[in-house]
Amino acid sequence: MVKQTDSYSIPIALTPLLSPLPKLSGIGPKISQLICRAVGGDRVIDLLFHLPESLIDRRYRPQIKDAIPGKIATLKIQVTRVEKPKRPKQAWRIRVNDNTGCMELVFFSPWQARKMIPGSQLVISGMLEEFNGQLTMAHPHYIEPVENADAIPLIEPVWPLTAGLFPKNLAKAMRAAIHFIPDLPEWLDPEIVKKYQWPTFAEALRLLHFPGDFPELFANQSYEAAESRARSRLAFDELFADQMALCLARQNNRIQPGRALIAQDNLRQEALKRFGYELTNAQKQALAEIDDDLNRPYRMMRLLQGDVGSGKTIVALLAMLKAVEAGFQAVIMAPTEILARQHYDAFLKLAPTEVVFLSSSVKCVARREILAKLQDGRAKIAVGTHALFQEGVTFNNLALAIIDEQHRFGVEQRIKLGDKGENTDILVMAATPIPRTLLLTRWGEMQVSRIKEKPAGRKPIHTTLHSLAHMENIIKGIERALKAGSQIFWVCPLIAESEILDLAATQDRYFSLCNYFGEDKIGIAHGQQETNVREQALDDFIQGKTRILVATTVIEVGVDVPNASIMVVEHAERFGLAQLHQLRGRVGRGQKQSFCLLLHEDKLNYTAKQRLSILRNTEDGFLIADEDFRLRGGGEITGHRQSGLPDFKLVDDIRLEQLLLPASQSAKAALEIMATNTEKHIAINSLLVLFKKYNVQKLLQSC
Repeated sequence: MVKQTDSYSIPIALTPLLSPLPKLSGIGPKISQLICRAVGGDRVIDLLFHLPESLIDRRYRPQIKDAIPGKIATLKIQVTRVEKPKRPKQAWRIRVNDNTGCMELVFFSPWQARKMIPGSQLVISGMLEEFNGQLTMAHPHYIEPVENADAIPLIEPVWPLTAGLFPKNLAKAMRAAIHFIPDLPEWLDPEIVKKYQWPTFAEALRLLHFPGDFPELFANQSYEAAESRARSRLAFDELFADQMALCLARQNNRIQPGRALIAQDNLRQEALKRFGYELTNAQKQALAEIDDDLNRPYRMMRLLQGDVGSGKTIVALLAMLKAVEAGFQAVIMAPTEILARQHYDAFLKLAPTEVVFLSSSVKCVARREILAKLQDGRAKIAVGTHALFQEGVTFNNLALAIIDEQHRFGVEQRIKLGDKGENTDILVMAATPIPRTLLLTRWGEMQVSRIKEKPAGRKPIHTTLHSLAHMENIIKGIERALKAGSQIFWVCPLIAESEILDLAATQDRYFSLCNYFGEDKIGIAHGQQETNVREQALDDFIQGKTRILVATTVIEVGVDVPNASIMVVEHAERFGLAQLHQLRGRVGRGQKQSFCLLLHEDKLNYTAKQRLSILRNTEDGFLIADEDFRLRGGGEITGHRQSGLPDFKLVDDIRLEQLLLPASQSAKAALEIMATNTEKHIAINSLLVLFKKYNVQKLLQSC
């Protein structure tokens, strides 16, 4: 029995797990709100996915004479004397004993201390300490009457909490949630489960949340292995759900109706003639893969990734000319006006068709003329910024949309651009190489073309590491470079001086360089400037009016200055490897030998040294990207967030590397089985619903 939601059916058996948290017995509205905040969701399954971060072992139950300080112990005691504090803020001291000795309990909280009545017999649990030769326990974690001793867990899980939420409240809710787990069909291949000796989904949750229910595992010291298998099982479930959603999205891509763009190569041949260079083998291969997609009557969803300077733009133009020669329009959207104008200037020189430019800076009469040309089809290629997808921009017959530096755009912006045409083919370009792990996750539903070669004649960039203590020598080196006619990028991690972080500030560095070299030679660009001021600073540098550009990472993409041959990055240890590689790619675009100087603190830890050494020793952006992913993580997978660590609940970095590939392979195999196996189809639906992957149509759009 199933019910429908969005594009998937939800088995009725899942209803308890999808219930709101207030449905749990004994959980009131206030506690429910606190739990929702702690677990990041309002469903019972969200609570169950909130795994413990550690365990407290309370099985050590000695007599007082044998108790060892420094250990957590559970003791049966009798209260003999209560000493109230003589002054405010002093501690209450409670003398207790058993048949073997005595000890002291210490309380700074009077409401707990007043519960200690002389003569009462209690069971306490907490950390043992020694003070002045006396065994003590400050603020026991548990204080129970002897008849309630079983209320103290032998093995206590420690869950992450939020302000106002106490462990007992969460434990009570978790125990109720465990009872909500129904009998679910197995969605994993039995061979995978057998190979790794994994428990079922329900068993894994029970083992991790309430390990004390499995005393036999602690008796034979096999809990750590069992816990590892349980965590791996749940991590695999999450990765499998993610990869399954991507497989379904990829399958939908392949059957999305589109149009076959069949055309001669006349426009391309003319563009290549004007270009004057032969394409690299990697460019030819990428173009052939794009052509293969465009020739099919299905919608293209392809990622073109290439290292800095690998020549993605000419490949994009040739793809657009194919659409134009087939009788349609094409558009390319860039994240900044500087980058968009560079594309526009290049296309004007190379494209044997009408090209128009549209951004927020295009006003009034010129804008109306451009919009009219797009609407009636006279303009065949449009280049611009986010202005391209705004209301009022109508295309006559848009067939191909290209999104450059796609990570700079939000999901909704990318969707809007594709919606400007009917069944528009989509090509996204990424200048930062994407590691294998990320390709299997964020981009798993798209076909991928890689350009790994650089055009002939590009000289390697000489990268060096320098301590900030050698700043005087660096300035003198910059002075020599200026006299030789070079231009220099100087990147700082902050805009203004910070009282918290002692890092180079862009404004401070700008003023110091102005004092040394003269104000007319120095420009400044950062994100807090007015857009027109920043764009003017970048334009002055591009035209050679200024010789040194002091900037933040606003120059990371889209700034092409062939005469710039030196990149200086202060506090390079504060940047990600991929970001440093992008910054380095701003130089080395002309005929001069180029240099990248990475300035760092005198004392670097081992990891920072390792990261910077990788950048010094290689220009292979793909190797750098893999290392950067390993060190920093890669961003949310099937959601909308585009940076930071992956948004997994159950997957850690080690299991991501270990289990992602088999999860991807299992998803592909399951996709074939689902077509003919109803039970498997229901099981996979259950998995997707539990992990919020059931709306594949939106996932598909979010590309």
